[in-house]
Amino acid sequence: MKKLLLTTALAGFAAGAAQAQDVPVGIILGFTGPLETITPTMADGAELALSEANESGNFSLGTLTPVRADSTCIDSGAAVAAAERLVTSDGVAGIIGADCSGVTGAILQNVARPNGVVMISPSATSPALSTAEDDGMFFRTSPSDARGGEIAAEVLRDRGVETVAITYTNNDYGAGLAESIRAAFEEQGGTVTLVASHEEDKGDYTAEVGALSSAGGDVLVVVGYVDGGGAGIIRSALDLGAFETFYLPDGMIGDSLTETFGDEIDGSYGALPGTDSEGASQFAEMASAAGFDATSAYAGESYDAAALMILAMAQAGSTAPADYAEHIMSVANEPGEQIYPGQLGRALEIIAEGGEVDYVGATAVTLIGPGESAGSYREVVVEGGALETVQYR
Repeated sequence: MKKLLLTTALAGFAAGAAQAQDVPVGIILGFTGPLETITPTMADGAELALSEANESGNFSLGTLTPVRADSTCIDSGAAVAAAERLVTSDGVAGIIGADCSGVTGAILQNVARPNGVVMISPSATSPALSTAEDDGMFFRTSPSDARGGEIAAEVLRDRGVETVAITYTNNDYGAGLAESIRAAFEEQGGTVTLVASHEEDKGDYTAEVGALSSAGGDVLVVVGYVDGGGAGIIRSALDLGAFETFYLPDGMIGDSLTETFGDEIDGSYGALPGTDSEGASQFAEMASAAGFDATSAYAGESYDAAALMILAMAQAGSTAPADYAEHIMSVANEPGEQIYPGQLGRALEIIAEGGEVDYVGATAVTLIGPGESAGSYREVVVEGGALETVQYR
């Protein structure tokens, strides 16, 4: 009897020790660079999901601990070095991120694949990532820019736009989305006068804007970064009187856009991933209570990325990427009980009881094809120097 009691006590102690251990989760985003005003809220979204799971007491594999790292958004060498530190020094069980497509691809090929680490990006949208070799380790809660290009063309044509010029930041994200917009706009009967790249961190974009202005267009499509070259292009275009109206994709939409330009760009418009689903309103309430803006670009997608990783670990009964990677598509899609923000504790209970969950989350998550979001979009317009939601598509 004593031997049995001792064995039971030791088993209990072992279970308690397992629960007490840290499960570090990497969050690698561009905390410096051309998206530095957007990424803190993305990190807040991811960390909100980790905290929710911890506080529920139903995540039995340990205490989820966020570890932040800076991708810079545009410096692949720095991003790879930061990701290597997450894996080798911090021993992360998975990576939420990266944010920009170029650094995401670099981390995938140079860190995640060689080390067998799962990545779930909330915002890397390059179509090239859909076909990248990933060994089943890469997922994203954002839709591909192939879809973003179709949405851009729809918005422009619905507003009666016949001609556009397109400028794009000279990297994977910019080139991929610019090409998607060009192809979709022309397919829908529009005319593209010029597609031209711009570099980041230049002090003067007069030459670039001059070429775009000479080509002409009803609207200038600015595929860039709100804290980088995209903002520089807009400033130069306004100062030169070259364009009055701008189409703004996801990388150009953030609080710093209206803080910088105010009503100078009234009437400009764009779209970014977003939904008016039940989960979006629940996430908005949670984010408000946590002190951040749920409508900030990719905040909901970041929450969802972390939530999917947590639920996949729980379903696998393991924090080892090789074990839980194959469960991410399972928890993201039917069948199962639908799970919304604030219900991670309930989802973990269901999984512990052997049941199935269909994670809907903040952004109406459905993962398709190579593990990416099918995608809904929020159309916005600048009115009175502020961003206003027009509709969802």
